[in-house]
Amino acid sequence: MINLILFGPPGSGKGTQAAKLVDKYQLLHISTGDLFRYEMGNNTPLGLEAKSYIAKGELVPDEVTVGMLRNKVEANPDVEGYIFDGFPRTIPQCDALDELLLEKGATISKLIMLDVPDEEIVTRIKKRGETSGRPDDLDEAIIRNRIEVYKNETTPVFDYYAEKDKSVKINGVGGIDDIFTRLSEEIDVLVTS
Repeated sequence: MINLILFGPPGSGKGTQAAKLVDKYQLLHISTGDLFRYEMGNNTPLGLEAKSYIAKGELVPDEVTVGMLRNKVEANPDVEGYIFDGFPRTIPQCDALDELLLEKGATISKLIMLDVPDEEIVTRIKKRGETSGRPDDLDEAIIRNRIEVYKNETTPVFDYYAEKDKSVKINGVGGIDDIFTRLSEEIDVLVTS
């Protein structure tokens, strides 16, 4: 079983690459954004709980997010592994994910960071903003703030898995297929070992 954390700043291409990885390796892509939209859109107990925090302007507690993650993992027991996208973002979330996988007799195989310079991220997100309908994708100050939040919040997560020899950075600049080849080289090592 291959369990990947696909890591990178907003606009680094995680969604695009995850879709290609799903096809090649038969992994289940778990995006926390998609989980929240599903749970809240279907008014599940966890979705309603998340809505109550959001309505008060509060962060959704880790236990709610982990509960959503657990539901998704348990609903898909026969996959070849998972791609976690947007989770974990904090050390407590790393611990919770490790614990969840351990219950399944598994561990994180590798955290792969798409390394993309800030200027490239700004360019990509502004281009995406031309069609995304998201005003925040067109505002450079907001984009740069999102990059800083990403760096501040997620650097410890990269370091957490680096201490376990499971973190790697790959060049996230270039054509989609070139980046996919770099990702595949990292994953193929896991498949053959």
